[in-house]
Amino acid sequence: MATWNSRGLRGSAFEDFINRTNEKYQEQGLALIQKIPTPITPITIDKENRQITLAYFDQKSTVDYIGAVQGIPVCFDAKECHTDTFPLSNVHEHQKVFMENFEKQGGIAFLLIFFTRRDEFYYLQLSLLQKFWQRREDGGRKSFRYEELDPAFFLKHTGGFLVPYLEGLQRDLDVRD
Repeated sequence: MATWNSRGLRGSAFEDFINRTNEKYQEQGLALIQKIPTPITPITIDKENRQITLAYFDQKSTVDYIGAVQGIPVCFDAKECHTDTFPLSNVHEHQKVFMENFEKQGGIAFLLIFFTRRDEFYYLQLSLLQKFWQRREDGGRKSFRYEELDPAFFLKHTGGFLVPYLEGLQRDLDVRD
């Protein structure tokens, strides 16, 4: 049986925090956000334990979450970082392209990053991801450092929300205006 820190369950605690936050946002009428499952095709099934033991992905995933906040379409992906350096290889190009196309349609796209060693959550605007991505494309760093991030987008534990990303979304909207 897999343990919680196995590769297959990587990020599940963070996603559980986000799922609980989404439930609370929905209960309060603030947002409706759904986790997007990645479609798989099972190859081997352990019928005794009712578990899929081998499968392949049907298609590339886009983002982890999609929905609406007070009438604003939003999509985001959740990433964990165990050091102060976030490798851009953790974001696939098709995910970045999906988020860019989502924003072209009037939505807001972002990443939520959990810096596990620091126990801090960060709201990464798509525009900042694009800046780091372009730097990499121009031959620069293939990652970004914790120190390069805007302190205003670190999420504070407030209001009983585990990952209060609506605060980051509000800041994002404010700087866009």
